[in-house]
Amino acid sequence: MPRPKQRTQDLRDRVLEAAVTLLADEGVAGFTTRQVARQAQTSTPAVYELFGDKAGLVREVFFEGFRLLGRALSGLAETSDPRADVAAVVGVFRRFCLAHPELAGVMFSRPFADFDPGPQEQAAGAAVREFCVARVRRCVDAGVLDGDPADIAHVLVALAQGMARQEAAGWLGRSAASVDRRWELAVRAVLDGLTPAVRDPDRGQARGRPPEPARAPALAPGPVPCGGAG
Repeated sequence: MPRPKQRTQDLRDRVLEAAVTLLADEGVAGFTTRQVARQAQTSTPAVYELFGDKAGLVREVFFEGFRLLGRALSGLAETSDPRADVAAVVGVFRRFCLAHPELAGVMFSRPFADFDPGPQEQAAGAAVREFCVARVRRCVDAGVLDGDPADIAHVLVALAQGMARQEAAGWLGRSAASVDRRWELAVRAVLDGLTPAVRDPDRGQARGRPPEPARAPALAPGPVPCGGAG
């Protein structure tokens, strides 16, 4: 009697977890189907049967990254301060990119030549995109920011990714205080630049921006790698 196949959901979950862990530990260069199978304590044919090929496995890692990021964003409560809420979204992206740099690379760049995200993969980020745009739209509707919500959300996410890479490389400073200060400066500069000018009713001219802008929250993501100016 042939042995029954053990391609269960539990095995699938274990292989996916092993793939995410291996990607974090070894990076793109060390990510092979054989190594994933070994990490998951299964066979390479089992991985192929579950995911089709290496590109299929990477595709599931891509989906898992957006699931993790979506869960992190869903933990953000909506407050009475829409600008602070937008800054908090940037904070979540900061923490995610620092905690999962290789996973963020799969999600937001193209590190694997044999994986090119198609419509289904792009749709995986729809919930994350809609969340970010909705937070920005609250600011626009409240007159706190001026511009297209989708454009602003794209800019803020790109800012977070770039700043996180610089922080991980040690280029934002040697101390947590200096790194946090530079993050706050970057987020505040972008949001201030998008704040509608207040017009003087007597002269009909712009007379500056509203005072006391909300600051991006200090995030204390953990030890800051050495390098860069203090």
